[in-house]
Amino acid sequence: MIIPTFYSSGNRTPLCHGTTLRRRGFTLVELLVVIAIIGVMVGLLLPAVQAAREAARRMTCSSKLKQIGLAMHNYESTYKRLPAGYQSFNRYDIISTLPAEDFDPVTWDARGGWGWGSAILPFIEQQPLYDSIDFALPLWEIRFAPVRETKLPIFLCPSATGGEEAFTVVDESNANLIKRGGPVRLGRSNYVVSHGRDEAWGDRSGPTGGLNGDVSRVADGPFFRNSQTRFLDVIDGLSNTVFGGEHTSRLSDKSWAGIVAGAFVHPKVASPDNGPESAAGLQFAHSGPAAGEVDTFGNPIIHPPNFPTLHVCQMQSEHPGGAHILLGDASVRFVSESIDRILFAALSSMNGGEVVGEY
Repeated sequence: MIIPTFYSSGNRTPLCHGTTLRRRGFTLVELLVVIAIIGVMVGLLLPAVQAAREAARRMTCSSKLKQIGLAMHNYESTYKRLPAGYQSFNRYDIISTLPAEDFDPVTWDARGGWGWGSAILPFIEQQPLYDSIDFALPLWEIRFAPVRETKLPIFLCPSATGGEEAFTVVDESNANLIKRGGPVRLGRSNYVVSHGRDEAWGDRSGPTGGLNGDVSRVADGPFFRNSQTRFLDVIDGLSNTVFGGEHTSRLSDKSWAGIVAGAFVHPKVASPDNGPESAAGLQFAHSGPAAGEVDTFGNPIIHPPNFPTLHVCQMQSEHPGGAHILLGDASVRFVSESIDRILFAALSSMNGGEVVGEY
C-alpha cells in the first residue's frame, strides 16, 4: 500500500503523518533578558574604556610637559638663564614716548611681548618658526600673524577642551583688542609657567604699583616679566620648585606666543571669586596668597590646581582628580587637587626656604 507524503506550506521537508511543525524562536521575555544582559555588560565595560582612554591622554600630557621642561633646561644651558616669562620694553622712564599702541599705561606692558614659548622654539624642533621672529619688534605686528597663530601640538593637552585653534585677544571690556588696524590672534597653549605665590601684574606692575616696573621685587617664582632666572637663583632646589603646569582653555585662553599690551584674560566659567586679569595672565599662573586677592569673606586665597575659585591665573586641568605640574628638574608630577594648600604655595616659591614634605 502506498502511504501519502505531506509537506509543510512553503517547505519541501516531508512530514510524517500525524505530526505537527513547531518553529523555535525567542520569546519576548527571553529577548528582554538578553538586552538587559548586554546593557549591564556595556555599563561595566564603558567606564573601563573611558578610564583607559583618559590614562593614555594623561600620559601624553605628561610627556608634552616633560619635553617643555627639557627645552627649558637646554635653553638655560645655552644662555645661562631661563627664558623670560615675556619680554617687554623696560625703560620705564621713557616708556610714554612709545607709540600708544605699543604700551599699556596702566601695567607698563609694552613691546615686544614675545613669551617663554617663543623663546624655546629651537629646542622643541621649531627652528624655522623661531627664525621667522624678530624679537626687537612687537608680537602684534601684522607680519608676524602666521607665526603667532601657529597651532603647536606640544602645547596642547589632549584632555583639555575649549578649542585648539588660535583665539582672538580681547580688552578689559571683552571686546576685540585692535592693534595695527585689526584684531590680534594668538596660538593656544594649555600650559603656563609659574610666577610664584604672589602676582605682580595689572596696576601693580605699572606707574602706581610702587615697584617702578620692577616686578622681580614681588615675583618669587622663576618666570615673570623680563625675568632672567638662573638655576642658581632657585634656592629651594629645582626638584622642590614648580616651573609650570596645566591650564585648560575651558577656563580661560592662554598662549605660547606671548602677550599683547592692553590685553585682558576673561574667565569662561563664572565663580564668585574670579574675574578678568591683565595681559600677563596669558602666560602665567600663581598659587597665592597674593596682595589684594581675597575671597568673598576677605580671606587670602591659595589656589592649588582645580581649586573652586576658578581664577584665570590658577592651574587647572580636566584630568580627574588633579593636574600635572612641571618641576625645575624637568620632572613631571601629577598633583592631587586636594593637595595641602600651604604645601603647594611652598612649592610655588623658588627662594622661600620652606621644607617640603611628601605630596
